[in-house]
Amino acid sequence: MSRQSIFSNVKGDLSAGLVVFLIAVPLCLGIALASGAPLFAGMIAGIVGGLVVGSLSGSQLSVSGPAAGLTAVVLTAITKFGVFEVFLLAVVVGGVIQLGLGLLKAGIIANYFPSNVIKGMLTAIGIIIILKQLPHAFGYDADAEGDFAFIQVDGNNSFSALLSTLNHIHLGATLITAVSIVIILYWGKIPKLNVIPAPLVAVLTGVGLNALFIATGSVLAVAPSHLVSLPVAQDFSSFIGQFTLPDFSAITNKEVWVVGATIAIVASIETLLNLEATDKLDPMKRNSPPNRELQAQGIGNIISGLLGGLPVTSVIVRSSANINSGARTKLSTIAHGTLLLVCTAMIPTLLNKIPLATLAAVLLVTGYKLCKISIFKEMFKNGKYQWIPFLVTVVAIVFTDLLIGISLGMAVSVIAILRGNIRSSYFFRKEKYKAGDSIILELAQEVSFLNKASILLTLDHMPENSTVVIDGSKTTYIDFDVLETIREFKEVKAAQKNITVIISGFKEQYKLPNTENISPEHQEKIASGHVHTITGNHEQLLKELQLN
Repeated sequence: MSRQSIFSNVKGDLSAGLVVFLIAVPLCLGIALASGAPLFAGMIAGIVGGLVVGSLSGSQLSVSGPAAGLTAVVLTAITKFGVFEVFLLAVVVGGVIQLGLGLLKAGIIANYFPSNVIKGMLTAIGIIIILKQLPHAFGYDADAEGDFAFIQVDGNNSFSALLSTLNHIHLGATLITAVSIVIILYWGKIPKLNVIPAPLVAVLTGVGLNALFIATGSVLAVAPSHLVSLPVAQDFSSFIGQFTLPDFSAITNKEVWVVGATIAIVASIETLLNLEATDKLDPMKRNSPPNRELQAQGIGNIISGLLGGLPVTSVIVRSSANINSGARTKLSTIAHGTLLLVCTAMIPTLLNKIPLATLAAVLLVTGYKLCKISIFKEMFKNGKYQWIPFLVTVVAIVFTDLLIGISLGMAVSVIAILRGNIRSSYFFRKEKYKAGDSIILELAQEVSFLNKASILLTLDHMPENSTVVIDGSKTTYIDFDVLETIREFKEVKAAQKNITVIISGFKEQYKLPNTENISPEHQEKIASGHVHTITGNHEQLLKELQLN
């Protein structure tokens, strides 16, 4: 696949970067608050996630920053150390470990996440966004922005907080939310005016409405506690003074290494999950290199720790908002990081006039797009081996947290496969390759999602201008993920490399139509059996194709 220029979609990317920036400000602050860290530490993590990780990452659409999934780890660590500078050293150590994992190519585990679990994660995140933002939409801010845990620090949970909100509805905040949602949904339909991003119009409108309420002495005016609360430095030296160096004298403290390893492992898993989820949302269906992502995240965490910031990961809330806002390249991520840096340094007072209600409106629309009813209908159509793990993942994430939910979803997915089908290793068979000839890939009797990684790598390295025959006539079961991989290769990737794909022998239930009018030559090759076995060994395939 040819690389897309970072300047190929400047207008859309800058617009998306602005939207992500507006969302990132309260989330960075809220996560820092929930973590027991200085508020500015959250902003540093957001800036590093945008500028450093955004520049080094191989993903075009993933947005990194401080993550809600690490809140408990960070809070526990800061409390244990008692000194924030010692915790920063643990962040640096975690970054070094992450960089090492990337160099050791540990990112390959991303290919083993089944799509039903990834889709369940996206749907659950959408539901959580809605549950968490509804109180802010009505002007009730007992729970900090960025806290995605089911059990909140104020003793409520995601559902009981909604009941508490009924007793604390603020009419001004509610009005701002309603107007903002209408603008976000319908602004883009107005000719000529739609060149201005709808979320930006919504934010400016929210600021204007609240300024009007204040000027007229109306009871609708929202309190300062319901506005963005960015730290304000009095001068440049005060701004620089907010950056903090780690305490390197604690390098021999074994607890620093334990916390660093914990940060590395949790951040790496969250990053790989979010990277896979972002690729699922990508309209261009690009695959991001997971090992490069781990390296980028490792470098990002090293720099964030050195500057006084929280640990960073890829964050699906910002990434999905980025995609929904029209981003197509990493320019949007870099732009959001640049805006965070410039605005934090130069205009924090202006940002502090933004009502959380108008930002809640942006996030509510983003959350809805992640958990639409159509997604549930699609999963139910795909059969019980898809929708059962999907639902388990959704429910578990909403009622626990991301990692527990994913673990349960993975476990149920594996159990469903083992219960329904006895698996044998898949293999490919290939006719001895010659220039201009056909490559025959004969699928084994049973093909599970565990074979997805090897199949993906094999198809990605098919030579240009070749003919690839994918023969599924001997299969009794092909996992949904594998079918998606083959379908994406046939419909997207093959065309980009001028590869002719012939689908043969696939059962009707797989919904992957067989190629009609196969030439007698190809029919003879498929039926001949004069082929030798390649047992899913990717290096061996490359060697035989003389591509390495």
